[in-house]
Amino acid sequence: MVSGCCPTTAARTPSGSVGRTRELPSSPPRTTRSPRRVEQVAVGEVLTDGDRAALDRAIRRAEQLSRFEFSVYVGPVEGDSPRTFATRLHNRLVAPARSVLILVDPQRRVTEVVTGREVRTLLTDAEVELAVLDMQGEFATGDLAAGLARGISLLAQHAR
Repeated sequence: MVSGCCPTTAARTPSGSVGRTRELPSSPPRTTRSPRRVEQVAVGEVLTDGDRAALDRAIRRAEQLSRFEFSVYVGPVEGDSPRTFATRLHNRLVAPARSVLILVDPQRRVTEVVTGREVRTLLTDAEVELAVLDMQGEFATGDLAAGLARGISLLAQHAR
């Protein structure tokens, strides 16, 4: 048995049997990453089918937690003002007073959150800003779906 500073790992010897080897202290620490399935995305699309399914689940959980409706728009903003466009989309929802709309235009790098009148009684502007900052941090790593899911979750937690 090897004791001391260095962890041991199993390694195959030239004969095919398994032997124990020591890792040197100077070797970099091992990191574990869960494998992420890679999916093809149609030209012009930014979310895969798997991303959409994950967002649907995040929205369902958020709506159950907060009892408000959540909607997400990912795509180009029409017109000059992203806020005006997001507000226009929000006003078209079934129950805008009880709804939260998250708009992301990846090309223009714009994120807007519009909250309805009833939602604003529980969700402050500062909480919305924190959720947007958290989303943008995920977006910066290239993971739009994770950023949206994180933002939806944060907004729902604060709005309950």
